[in-house]
Amino acid sequence: MLVQMAIQLLWLLIYGIIFAGVVWLVLYGIKTFITPIPGRLEQGVWFIVLILIIIALLTIFVGGGGAGITHPPFLGR
Repeated sequence: MLVQMAIQLLWLLIYGIIFAGVVWLVLYGIKTFITPIPGRLEQGVWFIVLILIIIALLTIFVGGGGAGITHPPFLGR
C-alpha cells in the first residue's frame, strides 16, 4: 500500500508538472499574441491550478483511488 501511494504521488508530480506547463504555455501565448493579462487574473489562474493539485494530493492521502492516477495511461492495468 505504501509503495502504491508513492507511485501515485510520483504520477501526480508528473501530471502536475505537465498541467502547469500547459497552463503556462496558454498564458504565455495569450500575453504574447493576444493581449496583456492583468496580474491579479494571472495569480487567480495559478491559484486555481494549485487548488486542483492540492485536491488531487488530498485524494491520494485519504485513499480515494489516487485521483485517477494509479498507473501510467500507456501501460494499462
